[in-house]
Amino acid sequence: MEPVEINAGEYYLRAFRNDDRISDVKALVEIYSDEETKRYMNRLGIDDAPSAQTFIMLMTNGWERNYRWSWAVCDAVTAEMVAGIVLHNLDHFVGSAEVSCWTHAEHRGKGILPIALNAVIGWAFGAAGMHRIVYKHSVFNAASQRIPEKCGFTLEGRLRGSLIIDDQRVDEMLWSRLATDPHPEQLR
Repeated sequence: MEPVEINAGEYYLRAFRNDDRISDVKALVEIYSDEETKRYMNRLGIDDAPSAQTFIMLMTNGWERNYRWSWAVCDAVTAEMVAGIVLHNLDHFVGSAEVSCWTHAEHRGKGILPIALNAVIGWAFGAAGMHRIVYKHSVFNAASQRIPEKCGFTLEGRLRGSLIIDDQRVDEMLWSRLATDPHPEQLR
């Protein structure tokens, strides 16, 4: 599948890139050098330019092989990458996926992810034919909890000891949104 670009008003969502015109390498290294991002997104291990380049390559392969869809969320005016969204664990037969997302530390608290994620979910339910999107977060990540609340997800339960944060096993909250659920009214 070719990468899908999405216009979300103030934000423009495009594939992660590292080419002669646009490179997201520096922004990814900046994002993942933030302590909070490292704490909750530690599985990605983006800590230098080569690891950011590998991440972009993996995201590109996901589109090409139709097993992962990903977007760099960019300011529509400045084109600066301010966040990222990845739909992974795609099951095309069942029509399900899991979402992971993050925001650049300088842009947190501005309501970027609810706007961008709702645009992605609209595309996933409409054009891509998905039926169920899952969102998970650490019980300690209050900022991450606000995203599914604002995006119309339903809390399904608690996954006990499913994450390691600060070298400790912690619980994770499990949310879902179905294609048949009503569209959320409040995004910020």
